Amino acid sequence: MRVLFVSAAAAITATAALAAGAELRSPEAFETIQDRTERSVALFNEMAKVITHPRCMNCHPADNIPRQGDERRIHRPLIVRGGEASFGPAGLHCNACHGSENVAVPGQGRDIPGHEPWLLAPASMAWIGLSVPEICVQLKDPARNGNRSLADIHEHHATDGLVGWGWHPGKGREPAPGTQAIFGELTQAWIDTGAACPK
Repeated sequence: MRVLFVSAAAAITATAALAAGAELRSPEAFETIQDRTERSVALFNEMAKVITHPRCMNCHPADNIPRQGDERRIHRPLIVRGGEASFGPAGLHCNACHGSENVAVPGQGRDIPGHEPWLLAPASMAWIGLSVPEICVQLKDPARNGNRSLADIHEHHATDGLVGWGWHPGKGREPAPGTQAIFGELTQAWIDTGAACPK
């Protein structure tokens, strides 16, 4: 099994996202940028505070091994994707431990996370190790984004419950910056300005 370790650049990006804390600017904060493409790029960079946060990145591994915690450590016990469904290996699917909601564990510093369904992003949507511009290009590519249109991506960001879990991760985990509502608004504004990617 090949293990891809997080590059220094990716780790710095994730650290920057954590350092930003709960601050996520709304699309209105970018209205003063007159150039449409520059505004679109700025909007995606703001979205990247969520996308590169461990709450998102942990479920987008390049080596089929989910990550855990704010430090994005390899999942313990060791679990792998387990086929195209991304529910874990046969006999030990993700829902063997992850239920429909977060569960407190007495004496532990963090909850066992949960949501129905609990699964990894498709293998084609691996983000760990990619730069923000590379993630942006991948996100727009139907061949690598689960055959989603830009409208589908907006719906996923704005309304998907598993994405929304990132703002309600339970005890011992930092929530994603801002709110899912703001993230959805940023995604729509990015699309409306041409869905441009940073260089």
